[in-house]
This record gives sequence, C-alpha cells and structure tokens, in this order.
Amino acid sequence: MFAVIKTGGKQYRVAANDVITIEKLDGVEGDKIEFTEILMVGVGADAKIGAPFVEGALVSAEVVSQSRAKKVLSFKKRRRQNSKRIRGHRQHQTTVRILDIAGAGSKAAQ
Repeated sequence: MFAVIKTGGKQYRVAANDVITIEKLDGVEGDKIEFTEILMVGVGADAKIGAPFVEGALVSAEVVSQSRAKKVLSFKKRRRQNSKRIRGHRQHQTTVRILDIAGAGSKAAQ
C-alpha cells in the first residue's frame, strides 16, 4: 500500500518503512508524527483519490533526525564594475521513517 502525502508545500509518494527527507517539522529524534493531508491512498485500481484529501486516511511516521541540507550558493557579478556578491543558504530539514499507512475505512496495522 502506498500514499501520497502533502507536507511543506510538496507532495511525496510513500510506503511503509520508507525514509524520506522533508521540510523541517517540530520534534526531536524518536517523536511520532501523523500526516493527515493525504491526497491518495491504496494499491493499483483500489486507490482512493481525495478531493482534495482522503477522509479518514492517516500516515504515521517517526522522526529519524533533524539536519540541514547542503549549502546552495547564490552568486551575482556585474561585469567590469568590480562588483560581486555571494550568498549562501542551508535549508533546515527533517528525516522521517514511515511507520504505517491507514487508508479510509481500514484500520492501522500495529
């Protein structure tokens, strides 16, 4: 079974035991979190598509780590003006492990 979740303004296709890196969420290592904005859940032809979200669907996950992404450099140069500017940015991110997917009308496997 897989699900498409929405978090941090992005969509992720996840299955049980997947480890994904997403935008920063509050919590420390070992915390359990639940995603309730589920866009699609199921397997093959039995998949349920939400409008916009699937009612009663839930994806539970565990925070593996909090980290920062690699540095992204922004460089501007104005030719023949002896002018340049470099800025760097490191995005905060959270790594989570998907524990369980509960589809609409089905119980979570525990």
